[in-house]
Amino acid sequence: MRTSMLKSQKARVMKYETPANRKRVNLTVREDVMSEAQALDINISRAAEAGIEAALKAEQSRRWREDNADAIRAHNERIEREGMALPTPWWAEEEV
Repeated sequence: MRTSMLKSQKARVMKYETPANRKRVNLTVREDVMSEAQALDINISRAAEAGIEAALKAEQSRRWREDNADAIRAHNERIEREGMALPTPWWAEEEV
């Protein structure tokens, strides 16, 4: 158990060992958040980067759903009208 935990921790750390192009930026962060992060020895740059990446993924996903809403709606309507193209697998059938 301990060995697998160390391996997973090492894998997370190794993710950042490969140098990537970085850009210096100025951020404004609440004082209480900064104090707590520093007290917990959190790498502020990495935490900010992770937060920005999460926001990017969420926005990209939202935009994809918005851009494809008509196609998704049409697909769902076709399924409602015509049913699935393939029969329901035995393991997914509802019991009577």
